[in-house]
Amino acid sequence: MRTEQLEYIAAVTRLGSLRRAAEELRLSQPALSETVRNLERELGVELLERKRSGATMSAPGRELLPYIVDVLDAVDRLRAAAGEQHRIRRMVRVGTVNAATVPLLLPVLREFRAARPHTQVEVVGAQQTDIHRALLEGGFDLGLVNHLEGDDVPAEFESAELLRGRPVVCLRPDSPLAARPAVTVADLLGVPLIGMRSGYVMHRYVHRLLDGRDPSFAYSTDGAEMGKLMVAEGLGATVLPDFSVVGDPLERCGALTHRPLAGDTPQVLLMLQRRRAESVPQAARELHEVFVRTARALGGTLTAPDSPGR
Repeated sequence: MRTEQLEYIAAVTRLGSLRRAAEELRLSQPALSETVRNLERELGVELLERKRSGATMSAPGRELLPYIVDVLDAVDRLRAAAGEQHRIRRMVRVGTVNAATVPLLLPVLREFRAARPHTQVEVVGAQQTDIHRALLEGGFDLGLVNHLEGDDVPAEFESAELLRGRPVVCLRPDSPLAARPAVTVADLLGVPLIGMRSGYVMHRYVHRLLDGRDPSFAYSTDGAEMGKLMVAEGLGATVLPDFSVVGDPLERCGALTHRPLAGDTPQVLLMLQRRRAESVPQAARELHEVFVRTARALGGTLTAPDSPGR
């Protein structure tokens, strides 16, 4: 067994494709596939499930993944201790639903990069169900997801609450609704709405809020960042957690503002999740710690102030 065989398995698992892994590793796909099959024959276990849509860890492979991670981390520590100058760059993959991306994620990445300049962080926007699946299969190390107050948190993940806020209406400052202290459901029925696609927590929340009433959904999109850009361009209004709007560059430059929803609204929780496992890559553990520490420092500044309408 060779260390590079384990690196290859980790790359296929992370990228979900033998082709993409071969491109990153600068190998031919047949050579990579044969190397993986040699490891599978040596272990007597089929590590990958190969499908037309890509390659994912098999159930036995997922059981062995913590041991593979242990070996790779041990090799990294050995190389570091030996003073190797050309150390292999490891990658941490983060799946995010794009909530609080700017005010939370970017400071985290800056601090982590300063501490670990040789570790690449890949940030992938995805729906919550896709993030959960990738966490279980080893494709993501960490996941940023939203939960509504009262939602069940899946038991198969370790979850850390990062931010807690309320849904707000995201508007252009020249919108008539911006002159009001709070926005009612009746107000929302009279403006073009930019909704999140099915599968996002805020999609579920808005439909529950409207309770069967027929709004003017002009657009739907993937994630808060595109929704905010569309609002800034005057295409409509959208409903987002306040921590996704407060401190955003578009808000700071005056292209966006926000108003609370009238009445009692549930809290929205931004959670950092990872797969429960005995072994977690050192880089992923360190990035997790930076997320938690940064969220604690920013928690008091990423929530919209209370208003009479809340």
